[in-house]
Parts: sequence; C-alpha cells; structure tokens
Amino acid sequence: QVQLVESGGGLVQAGDSLTLSCAASGRAFRDYTVAWFRQGPGKDREFVAATRGSRGGYRPSYTDSLKGRFTISRDNTKNTVSLQMNSLKPEDTAFYHCAASSTVILSSIQTPGAYAYWGQGTQVTVSS
Repeated sequence: QVQLVESGGGLVQAGDSLTLSCAASGRAFRDYTVAWFRQGPGKDREFVAATRGSRGGYRPSYTDSLKGRFTISRDNTKNTVSLQMNSLKPEDTAFYHCAASSTVILSSIQTPGAYAYWGQGTQVTVSS
C-alpha cells in the first residue's frame, strides 16, 4: 500500500515557475513508477511525466508537448517526486495528481488506469 500526498500548487502568473511535490508513504518506494497527471477544466485527464522505478533505472518520461518546460525528479531517500514547471502558461491550469504503480509497463506508462495509487491532487492556476 502506498499513500501519496501532493503539495505546491497555487496561483501564479504566466511565465512563472512552480514546483509540485508528491510525498509517498509505504514500503519499497524505489520500486514504484511515479507519474504526474493533470486534468484541466472540461478536459480529460492528461499524462504529464513519470519517473520509472528501480527496474526502469528511474528514467523519466514526458508527454511530448511539455518536454523542455517540465522536469520530473525523485528523491528515494525522502520518498518524494517533484515536478518542476517552468514558463507556465494559462493552458497549464489544471488539477495535478501524482500516481504510483509497481507493475506498470513502459507501453502503459501514460495510461491512468495502469496506476493503482493516487493522491488527492493539487490545483495549479496560471493567470494571463
């Protein structure tokens, strides 16, 4: 069992940066792939980024449209995964969730249904 708690959301202006954090409790955190998803107003849930677990070498994955602006990182000593978001745009406004799975395969890493554990989420609002 893994419990996830997100933090770091808020109201920012376009062009600002923001870092979200996902704190995990539970055993063997290093074995889990942890991903960030977001859901904007009237939109479907969207994959943002993931960091694979130990068997995947902790390699990051990103949705193509966010590469270069968003960076995911993890600290296994603190059981945390961070999402650094730069040059934020109004279209980045969304509710951001982190999710974890010990069994997700690479071909499903962008699929919400592949993750068994979810946090409550944190709101990010970017004003123009």
